[in-house]
Amino acid sequence: MTSEVIIDVQPKEISIALLEDKSLVEYQNETRSASFSVGNIYVAKVRKLMPGLNACFVDVGFERDAFLHYLDLGSQFNSYEKYLKQVQSDRKRLYPISKASRLPDLKKDGSVQTALKVGQEVMVQIVKEPISTKGPRLTCELSFAGRYIVLIPFNDKVSVSSKIKKGEERARLKQLIQSIKPKNFGVIVRTSAEGKRVAELDTELKILLKRWEDAITKVQKTTVRPQVVFEETGRAVALLRDLFNPTYDGIYVNDTEIFSQIRDYVGLIAPDKVDIVKQYNGQVPIFDNFNVTKQIKSAFGRTVNYKRGAYLIIEHTEALHVVDVNSGNRTRAENGQEANALEVNLGAADELARQLRLRDMGGIIVVDFIDMNLAEDRQMLYERMCKNMQKDRARHNILPLSKFGLMQITRQRVRPAMDVNVEETCPTCFGRGKIKSSILFTDQLESKIDRLVNKIGIKKLYLHVHPYVAAYINQGLVSMKRKWQIKYGLGINVVPSQKMAFLQYEFYDKNKEFIDMKEEIEIQ
Repeated sequence: MTSEVIIDVQPKEISIALLEDKSLVEYQNETRSASFSVGNIYVAKVRKLMPGLNACFVDVGFERDAFLHYLDLGSQFNSYEKYLKQVQSDRKRLYPISKASRLPDLKKDGSVQTALKVGQEVMVQIVKEPISTKGPRLTCELSFAGRYIVLIPFNDKVSVSSKIKKGEERARLKQLIQSIKPKNFGVIVRTSAEGKRVAELDTELKILLKRWEDAITKVQKTTVRPQVVFEETGRAVALLRDLFNPTYDGIYVNDTEIFSQIRDYVGLIAPDKVDIVKQYNGQVPIFDNFNVTKQIKSAFGRTVNYKRGAYLIIEHTEALHVVDVNSGNRTRAENGQEANALEVNLGAADELARQLRLRDMGGIIVVDFIDMNLAEDRQMLYERMCKNMQKDRARHNILPLSKFGLMQITRQRVRPAMDVNVEETCPTCFGRGKIKSSILFTDQLESKIDRLVNKIGIKKLYLHVHPYVAAYINQGLVSMKRKWQIKYGLGINVVPSQKMAFLQYEFYDKNKEFIDMKEEIEIQ
């Protein structure tokens, strides 16, 4: 199986696609101005206690206060609170954590009223992003995640991933980490650490310790509350940290700065694989070049087609996701309806496992498969679904089919489900339903080019249009594009872009920065 990561960096957003055998299986899209992400650490103030929920609301600078439950304070909350006061009492000299005293664990059956008071300062970390009407979910058990290990202040335990099965390897890793970890720190050894040498683990441990020191130094120096003291690494690097695999065939980036960040990171965790990170400099948009745009358009939306006319209907609600499996216009299998239902359902299980990863759907998912009479067929479907979900990094639980033919799945929800709107608002009528004559579209483009070149003074520009329009502009020995180049200069380039609607266009300057030339008055 070939695996490739494609990273599309735009001025306002970063999109990341993971391809397995050229098929899109994971997709992330995040605005570059987004200030909230899982893993960020804040010093914030308690705004309101909720004794009935045994929780409180904390102001972390978001429009909705974040939620912190008593059980999420963590067993070492008392030690954290004491150390926080010691750090803030001396703004010049940082009190070392190795000298910090450990207080008794917080009682599990205690009350939020006894542990916190309104206005109290706490160090918190986001564990779940804002979803719908809910603010972020917080914890006071801070952690710093690396590729091989997770560092946890005020926790002396060393835990090894349960996915590492060999007893000898588990004992080796535990003993190794015990020997190199500093006092008052706990460590979780991740699955990817299996077989790694002490030098690799020690290097990452020092990097994570430096992040903790930078965060606590920021707490000491600043007085503004709420205050971000640690920001999770960039989206591109954070995604690679969690799913990087030495078997990757390529990581392609279309931005020089992000390319350097990723190359440095891969050079740190897998020096022999640094050459798989490549910068994409082609004129065709990077997602178009790797056939990602077309897959996004076909994989998202309410209806998803898969094998031989069968399709899924996916509905999102506040509380759960509902999936209906339909055989569509399939012809019946030779050996009867039961075989036909089994084949459709097995195909649906394959596609649904991909969709859960692709859309990052979380919470409760209910799937209505086509009814099957044979118990062995129902068991086969359940086993197929379990096998498909083994590739999924999110925690999940799958129940066998109920007597109504429904399968219930729970999947860890950390951020809102990815919902890409594949329907396009007409760019030339803005939803009004009337446009200028299509035959005049190229005249409209030429007038824009004339204005950019002769009035604004831009000598090199890129015109992104739908591939059909690009083909029309480029056709012929003396094409329309060639006539424009003769008339306005050779710096005019026409780029076919699959994300463009039929009569949509965008101009970019020589630095690939967007030039807004769209005017609603054009349609009148």
